[in-house]
Amino acid sequence: MSNSELATSYAALILADDNIGITADKLQTLLKAAKLDDVESIWTTLFAKALEGKDVKDMLLNVGSGGGAAAAPSGGAAGGGAADAPAEAKEEEKKEEEKEESDEDMGFGLFD
Repeated sequence: MSNSELATSYAALILADDNIGITADKLQTLLKAAKLDDVESIWTTLFAKALEGKDVKDMLLNVGSGGGAAAAPSGGAAGGGAADAPAEAKEEEKKEEEKEESDEDMGFGLFD
């Protein structure tokens, strides 16, 4: 990551922390106040467009919680979908466990 990218990232975080909308002009103003005149305007424009309409604080708080969502059921009644999700997850876990056990049944392992 270049110094220009890093400086623009920090400027965006400062604006987000103060609950100020992130725009290219505000990023550029903050960078000039920090005496970082060598940052090209393309960086501020890219960051402003990438973060437009997004809650940066929320993104930072939920960094590790993005994956692992269960797939939506393909059919059935609309009201009963939430109750079926845990049962489907348990079935998938059982299938995965069975696959792992089948490797041991062959009589050899990775380190034998």
